[in-house]
Amino acid sequence: MMNWLILIIAGLFEVAFAACLSKTKFATGSQFYLWMGLFLVCLSASMYLLYKASQSIPMGTAYAVWTGIGAVGTVIVGIIFFKEPASFWRLFFIVTLILSVVGLKFVSE
Repeated sequence: MMNWLILIIAGLFEVAFAACLSKTKFATGSQFYLWMGLFLVCLSASMYLLYKASQSIPMGTAYAVWTGIGAVGTVIVGIIFFKEPASFWRLFFIVTLILSVVGLKFVSE
């Protein structure tokens, strides 16, 4: 169970590094270096935690769950903080992605 928690945290760091990367597009000067530094820290933490989780969770499952958390989280962050569109179809496919990730967890036991 602990490795699943580690994998979820790794996915959240993936969301964080994607958000930091997005912030670098609009940053200049020292703000750019701050966001880029945070991006590198979050990227490193995410990769390390994915590595730790994959020691006991099958890599295919761990990677799919990690990218699923990252994709869903990044879309949600984009909608809330970056004013990206929240169309019916976009939300529909995000829900199907969530169901797929949950399904992978249950069939990997």
